[in-house]
Amino acid sequence: MPQIWAGVDIGKTHHHCVVLDAEGKRLLSRRVLNDEPELLALLADVLALDEDAVWAVDVADGMATLLISVLLNHGQQLLYIPGLAVNRASAGYRGMGKTDAKDATVIADQARMRRDLTVLRPDDEDAIELRVLTNRRADLNADRTRRINRLRGQLTGIFPALERCLDLGNIGPLVLLTGYQTPAALRRTGRKRLETWLRNRQVRSPEALATAVLEAAERQHTAVPGEKITAQVIHTLAKEVMGLNEQITEIDKLIAARFREHELAEVISSMPGIGPLLGAEFLAATAGDMSRYGTADRLASLAGVAPVPRDSGNVSGNLHRPRRYHRGLQRVFYTSALISIRSCDASRRFYERKRAEGKRHTQAVLALARRRVNVLWALIRDGRCYQRELPVTATA
Repeated sequence: MPQIWAGVDIGKTHHHCVVLDAEGKRLLSRRVLNDEPELLALLADVLALDEDAVWAVDVADGMATLLISVLLNHGQQLLYIPGLAVNRASAGYRGMGKTDAKDATVIADQARMRRDLTVLRPDDEDAIELRVLTNRRADLNADRTRRINRLRGQLTGIFPALERCLDLGNIGPLVLLTGYQTPAALRRTGRKRLETWLRNRQVRSPEALATAVLEAAERQHTAVPGEKITAQVIHTLAKEVMGLNEQITEIDKLIAARFREHELAEVISSMPGIGPLLGAEFLAATAGDMSRYGTADRLASLAGVAPVPRDSGNVSGNLHRPRRYHRGLQRVFYTSALISIRSCDASRRFYERKRAEGKRHTQAVLALARRRVNVLWALIRDGRCYQRELPVTATA
């Protein structure tokens, strides 16, 4: 049984640590710089109070990474309590104010009283690399989405007919916008020259694209105010989106290569609907260590595919999606379930059965995703690949 509990409220430049004993008495309260010598000094002071200590933090990555690494490298027991849980628990403590010291006290006290908190363990290097790469890809994808939205807004302002006919998720329209942004410029160029220009830049189906944009150009003969400078902005944004596409393609190759090197890659990718990207996101979130969660039910709850009850009084059976879950894990299981409906007969039959029971599309997909958690859990536990058809047992 631990003798003291150290709660740390995580900050970017400084953390605040509060240590409580078994009766909840405060033994130490200190603001510490997020720097290794300061953190080592804090560790030594806490262990001087009692070597049997349990640490708890409200952030499990990012600005808490150095502290977590220092504690785990020195063999300390470390728990994670989500910031939302800390915020809600604070309402039950005396005082209406909010300070780093109070938050650290709440973290330490919750660690002292609760037995259901997540134990943080060191991740292997492969999982860490995949987490870095998948997070970077998510950032690039978000940047691309923002720029495409800005590009559509600018294009609608001067040439709405062209915006309507272009699919900016494809490379061809982006290439077109690096050279032509206004109806007058397209009309001056003409169909033959435009097709040649597109073909020289390896655009697919240049004839169809040229026909569509010239039809749009014929529908607008009015030059709007600010057209010239807006055209320059559109050119720049199209270039930026193309550059982001190239970066995403390169990082996808890195993710696929790192994923295939992982010992569980063959098992995970054998599941219908899970490719290198979704498999990498799964490993980034879980490190492939199912012992962290105890049961498949807990993993499903973390992924947000297991409904939780909200019963009260005479109302029962009132199930809803949980408010707190891992968005990345939910994306893995939900997206792979959608893909498996098209690629796997067993998944499609399960989905259609749920639809026949009266469930909406989203509910049926979530039910399939929940079932797939159990299957993937069992495959990883047993170290075997998914089989689309059950083996036939020979009879004597």
